[in-house]
Order: sequence, then structure tokens, then C-alpha cells
Amino acid sequence: MKIYEVTTPQQVREFLMLPVKLYANEKNWIRPLDKDIESVFDEEKNKAFRHGECIRWILVNDKQETIGRVAAFINQKTVKKGNDQPTGGMGFFECVNNKDAAFMLFNQCRHWLQGKGMEAMDGPVNFGSRDRWWGLLLEGFDREPNYQCNYNFPYYKDFFEEYGFKVYFYQLTFYRAIHEPVIERLREKAAITAADPDYDFRYIGKEELPKLPEYIHQVYNRAWANRSENPELSIGQARLLVQQMKPILDRRLLYFGFYKGEPVSFFLSLPEINQIFKYVNGKLNWIGKLKFLYHTVMKTNRKAFGILFGVVPEHQGKGLDGAMIMNSREVLQDQYKRYDEYEMNWIGDFNPKMILVVEQVGGTVCKKHATYRKLFDETKPFKRAPILG
Repeated sequence: MKIYEVTTPQQVREFLMLPVKLYANEKNWIRPLDKDIESVFDEEKNKAFRHGECIRWILVNDKQETIGRVAAFINQKTVKKGNDQPTGGMGFFECVNNKDAAFMLFNQCRHWLQGKGMEAMDGPVNFGSRDRWWGLLLEGFDREPNYQCNYNFPYYKDFFEEYGFKVYFYQLTFYRAIHEPVIERLREKAAITAADPDYDFRYIGKEELPKLPEYIHQVYNRAWANRSENPELSIGQARLLVQQMKPILDRRLLYFGFYKGEPVSFFLSLPEINQIFKYVNGKLNWIGKLKFLYHTVMKTNRKAFGILFGVVPEHQGKGLDGAMIMNSREVLQDQYKRYDEYEMNWIGDFNPKMILVVEQVGGTVCKKHATYRKLFDETKPFKRAPILG
């Protein structure tokens, strides 16, 4: 077996096509868009290159058949943030069921990261945002992956753990049917805020769409930035996020809580777009775009996907979570009736408060991923991700 750095168009194709071959008989796997994968490794499209670097490889056997792939990267914004040692990342791992092949790929990442001064690596993770390509699937193989979420073979878990990776944190994806009743406790929370006329809860109005990036920017940075290694969100990044959402955006899935006219909480969801992309086979060429348009217009997708939920610290514990959820219930259950099922973006087990909120909504775990960490010096004590206060 030999490892080659991906530098040529043919090697890029091998990198992209390996999972297509591996998962050919896996009915629940959905092929990612080629352009989404390639954008991670494009210095012009991935802003992580401004403060980091990455490299990727393919592994071939003696017949020159590609049997594995992997990438390694360093993000200087998170190398030391919340870590006892400089920590890099590895991801986009795919491999045939061969431990020696897997270990060769892991070793390649380790040696490259050590050469850059790293003392540990997390994986499988993304070179960029945590809401994409993050974590190894451990449970939920019977469900289709959500957009830009990892789906992998069960035997990958053995590769990671036998190599010496340990669970840094678990990632829980929650599910609930849209039309199931909500628990009484949420009504009680909503009643608390209803007694205060300074609060207002609603989905985003059409006339407010130009302000959406500003709303997200304000709430996210107060509720999430600098917590569990989450970097701040710039207004430019917020605008880009909204721009990316626009082709599939549904205003009735974008809920905000306002206090005296200022946004203080959000509950943001999107139509789960993999339910459309599964028909395009990884290609958004003219045929893929026609298929995308058809399924969008015909509203064949009946699944919504939660991407962000947060309350700024000074308004936590005042029932805003219940108010937002009850507001969305009135629209989605009683008025709109567009969606049948709902999944939330993963929640780390380091965030018990958020897990409690989702459980109160009636969510149950349908998928479980793990972010692993490998310390290069195994004599050092291993620490799990710290619990958020």
C-alpha cells in the first residue's frame, strides 16, 4: 500500500469517488455534493485557510486501486482554545475494512501534525465550521444523514478506538414528529414571558429579511461565541450564512425572541435539503439543478432540520425557550402543516442544559456521533470536553 498527497485532478476524482464505491450498497447513505467537499479544500472558498492549512491523501493498493482517503488540518484559532496541548484535526476519512490501511492513514495525519508542532488530533472533524462533517457515526445507521453530516460504516469505530483515539465528546441528534403534542411544562414557560409585554416572539417577517444577518450575529455571539471552542461570528460570516440559506429558506422556520425590540434568542431551522440532494447523485449540473428545482417546487421534502438554538445569558431561565417553541408549534402544527418530522443539529454531551431543553420538547436521540481525540503522548492524562456551565 502507498499513500499519495492529492495534487492532481485524477487524484481529486479518486478522493471523491472512493465513498461512492464503498457505499454502493448502503441504502441510507446519501452522496454529498462534490462541490461541497471540494470547497473545503479550496483556498478561495474556505475562509479557514486565512488562519490555517490542510492537506489530504489517498491510499492505494498494489493494483493501484484507491482503498482509503483522509485529510489533516490545523486551525490556528482553535489549536490551543480550551486545550491543554496544541491540537490539530483529521477528517474525511474513508477506508476499506482493513485495519492496516486505516492505521496507515491515521499515522500519515499524525506525522504531518507533529511536524507542525501539534501534540494531539481530533477526528473525524472538519476544516472549518463545526456544523459540517463533524464526528463519527456510532448509532443511527438506519436513518439517512442530514446535509453535510457524516455517515460511515460501523467498523470505523473499531479503527479509531484500537488506534488510541478516545471520545472527547458525544454528539446527539434529536428527533421528534412535528405533530406530536408538546409537554405542559413548555406552556408554563411560555406563560411566564407572555406576562411581560417587553417580550415578543415570532418567525421572521418578509420585510425583516435584510436584517436577518444582524439578528443572527447579535444573538449568536452573545449566546454561543467563546463557549466550548466556538469562535465569534463576524457580520460578514453571518451575511454569508444567510446568503447560503436563501435558496431553501422558509421564514416560518426562523424564530426569534425580542426584548424591547432587540433580538435575544433564536430557534432557527431549514428544510432538510439532503432530502432533495439525494436525487442528484452528488452533481449540481444542469440535470441536478432541474431535479433540485422540481423537488423544491413540488415540496416533496417533509423534513425540517434545526441548525441553531440559543438564548443570550441575561435572558436565560426566564422561559424564552418555551415561548419560542410554543410559538413555532402554533404555526407548524395548527397553521402551516408543511413538515412531518424534525431533526436538530447535533448537541454535544458537554451541553446538558440544551439537551434538557430538547428533551422537554419531546425530542429523542436518533443518531449518535463521537468526536475523538488522540494524544500523541499517551502518558499524559486524557480529559473529556468540559461541561458548559
